[in-house]
Amino acid sequence: MSAIIKTPELIEKMRIAGKLAAEVLEMIGEHVKVGVTTDELNTLCHNYIVDVQGCIPAPLNYGYPPFPKSVCTSVNHVICHGIPDDKPLKNGDSVNIDVTVIKDGVHGDTSKMFFVGEPNIQAKRLAKVTQECLYKAIKIVKPGCRLGDIGEIIQKHAEAASYSVVRDFCGHGIGEGFHEEPQIVHYGKAGTGEELKAGMCFTIEPMINAGTYRLKVLKDQWTAVTKDRKLSAQYEHTLLVTENGVEVLTLRNDEDFPRVISH
Repeated sequence: MSAIIKTPELIEKMRIAGKLAAEVLEMIGEHVKVGVTTDELNTLCHNYIVDVQGCIPAPLNYGYPPFPKSVCTSVNHVICHGIPDDKPLKNGDSVNIDVTVIKDGVHGDTSKMFFVGEPNIQAKRLAKVTQECLYKAIKIVKPGCRLGDIGEIIQKHAEAASYSVVRDFCGHGIGEGFHEEPQIVHYGKAGTGEELKAGMCFTIEPMINAGTYRLKVLKDQWTAVTKDRKLSAQYEHTLLVTENGVEVLTLRNDEDFPRVISH
């Protein structure tokens, strides 16, 4: 299996899906506060995706066992695939909200960290470094860049801050399929791995832990948590490799980062 090079028509659809996914994260921010449950956040996202955007929430009933909700909400030591529930968020909690929408048959996939009430200092630093890992990786994406280049730049930045990079989950090709080739691992060695080509679309979504990178998956067969119960953070964007650089298809209005980077 090799990466699918997207047609110009498909790329246009990907731009729209990416923008819509970003808008869900922009919408939900004001609702993340003390006392709200992640299930209430899920309902708000679901209704916005379906009723306002006219999209399909990709996670709902995805996989086996079928994922039961429309977004993933990963709180504190949950690394990814947290299932929204009725537990109220507390002051100092951090939560990753991961959104994937389907519009006109293509996927837009993105996530960001939110802080509840007064942010925990450790959680804020971890999130900052994680977002920096994502941005540093995006900046080097262009035709000829190798997957190992992406992995190494993320791993070096995370480990320089005394954090660890999750091994068990990775970014992925995306388009008409939710998860396509190639797999984008967030650690590795520069100069190795598949070479990027113009027209490829994929996610970079580093999961960075405050302690060990080791994890366990709970009995629900979805929720991944840090083995030492220390904090985890994640940011994700859907990207397009252009003829001379990269376009961030899921860029939000709250980000001070270029949508298009040319080399």
